[in-house]
Amino acid sequence: MSTGMLVRSVIVILVTFLVACGGDTPPGESTNVESAASQQKTFKWRMVTTWPKNLPGLGIAPELLAKRVEKMSAGRLKITVYGANEIVPALGVFDAVSLGNVEMGHGAAYYWKGKVPIAQLFTTVPFGLTAQEMNGWLYQGGGLELWEELYARYDLVPTPAGNTGVQMAGWFNKELNTMDDLRGIKMRIPGLGGEVFQRAGGTAITLAGGEIFTSLQTGVIDATEWVGPYNDLAFGLHQVAKYYYYPGWQEPGPALETIINKDAYDTLPPDLQEIVRTASRVTNEDLLALYTAKNNAALEELVNVHHVEVRRIPDEVLRELKKISDQVVSELPGDDPLAKRIYESYISFKKGVESYHEITERAYINARSELN
Repeated sequence: MSTGMLVRSVIVILVTFLVACGGDTPPGESTNVESAASQQKTFKWRMVTTWPKNLPGLGIAPELLAKRVEKMSAGRLKITVYGANEIVPALGVFDAVSLGNVEMGHGAAYYWKGKVPIAQLFTTVPFGLTAQEMNGWLYQGGGLELWEELYARYDLVPTPAGNTGVQMAGWFNKELNTMDDLRGIKMRIPGLGGEVFQRAGGTAITLAGGEIFTSLQTGVIDATEWVGPYNDLAFGLHQVAKYYYYPGWQEPGPALETIINKDAYDTLPPDLQEIVRTASRVTNEDLLALYTAKNNAALEELVNVHHVEVRRIPDEVLRELKKISDQVVSELPGDDPLAKRIYESYISFKKGVESYHEITERAYINARSELN
């Protein structure tokens, strides 16, 4: 028997003995013994996701998170990951975790806009925070605490778990020259971007990733945004659309989320709780690095091999979309005091970081481009 096994055996014997002794246990001793016993327990959890199984980037993120948790916990917490529709529908993740049918989920908060409208601010806002800025708000600007307060209403514990960076504006078979060109278009575009598109005269449709290609191919939708070159190439969207537009005004820095059932979370000892949070945070960083590394090569393939036409949305169209977006976002809080606090926190942080980034991030990038 190894030394580790011997120690664990002694602990189990002590736990049994002290429980049998009942009232003879010294004050505080039972707590220590229970804590030691909990350190030996193995937890087996299930995580459902909104992504197709093993989809590059988005689908790989929860798999890597699960592997990290198991390794960091020395096998004490094992998480089995299920792709969209393996246990629950892609857009059923929030309810499944909230009800405790599974312990964890991975997705994006704007998919739950029908249930929690203000939660969309924890994914992305059109013309809003970039990935770097979003992380600043969540981790250092009070955003995460507000997110936790909001999701507590649904017996959930949220934590950031990925970001794709600025996305592309989407795939179209029609050129966009004026606002009139958006009218009548049926486009797969979720979240607040979808509401803006709707008010601009289009029809916004929310579809899970696995449904996009067929829907565009068969004419159910006329256009779609998904993520960016890395994922769009993998989905083959260049086969069913001609024009690829930028910039991604609708999703400038979309944060993904890990959501954990509160009761399940509370059963974990403190060290495993911290491991889950830390693994999610590392995944958040890794996914952004992945997209930063992969998108350019994928875009070059789309252009040079598949002859995709990359177009910039005209400034006139972007300007009008920005006006509509400001109105849509301002209406989001409604009469909910917590929603108002979330909105005010987001807007306040955005104003501050925009001012600073004018003379740092933006000034440097502009200078770099101009001097090439």
